[in-house]
Amino acid sequence: MGVAAFFRWLSAKYPKIVVDVLESQDPSVKVSDPNPDPSFETDNLYIDMNGIIHPACHSESVVGRNSSITEEEMFQNITLYVDRLVLAVRPRKLLFLAIDGVAPRAKMNQQRARRFRSAQEIREEREMELECRRRVFEGEDVEIEDNAVSKFDRNTITPGTTFMSNLSIYLQKYIEKKNKKRV
Repeated sequence: MGVAAFFRWLSAKYPKIVVDVLESQDPSVKVSDPNPDPSFETDNLYIDMNGIIHPACHSESVVGRNSSITEEEMFQNITLYVDRLVLAVRPRKLLFLAIDGVAPRAKMNQQRARRFRSAQEIREEREMELECRRRVFEGEDVEIEDNAVSKFDRNTITPGTTFMSNLSIYLQKYIEKKNKKRV
């Protein structure tokens, strides 16, 4: 749960916090290398993972409309983007990945209602798809719409779900692997 208009307020109050970053296209560049812009050195990088997790998991934004991607591919997309940000900024002391925890009760109630509606719609669309397949199998002419249902339920991107638990384990292993490479 974010703070409404926080970035707008922060960037208006402190305009120097928004800077362009030079990204290196050289694959041999390491995080420990000097920054391409010597005037831009950063000790800490704080990343709100919501801005990475949601786009990386919505298959139509990653691989094209009506495609589905696996959970493993979603996790890889997330870590690839984190790697890109870290390589662009090159923090010297701290990388902080912030993932939402449990939301306040009112927001949980609101989200639960929205998710139930969404889950019901997904269930109905899948039932229609199965009915169409049954009818096609029986030889009937059925017009199938082009907007097939994605196999991934976006409602799983919420604290306490199996998906988020798996993501947490994946990110822990990813960080351990990165730390071993550094040593």
